[in-house]
Amino acid sequence: MIPQPMRVGQGVDIHPLVEGRPLILGGVTIPFDRGLDGHSDGDVVAHAACDALLGAAGLDDLGTHFPENDPAFEGASSMDLCRQVAELVAASGWAAMNMTVTILCDEPRLGDHVGQMSANLAGVFALEPASARVTAKAAEGLGFPGRGEGILAIAVCLAVAADL
Repeated sequence: MIPQPMRVGQGVDIHPLVEGRPLILGGVTIPFDRGLDGHSDGDVVAHAACDALLGAAGLDDLGTHFPENDPAFEGASSMDLCRQVAELVAASGWAAMNMTVTILCDEPRLGDHVGQMSANLAGVFALEPASARVTAKAAEGLGFPGRGEGILAIAVCLAVAADL
């Protein structure tokens, strides 16, 4: 078998917006009247990033490692889950090289927060600041993100074999 020095992973996460919860994206609490429903804090940015990195490392997805029926993860900080994912990935011999996450929603506007989200992902996955990017795109009124029913995040990660 030919060694694979690099791999790409993709992660997608979606949660509905509900009243009575804070909106946390990329580890940043966003001022908004609703938050994302989920077993943990519902951070779709962190969840998509984790799944992208786990996929690149050839590991099972986030839900396998942190099942939603496990009370230990109820209300968990998704950034803490990211730290645990980074440890799992390192133990498997891989490391993130770069990460890009796109958030899809019309409201709230996220432009003022994506820089901090990018910095948070860079910190948790031990990336250079320029190697972690979060962007936000409007759905232009289309579909569930355009109607304000939920938020979707899509992540792509390049991982490299740690022994290179």
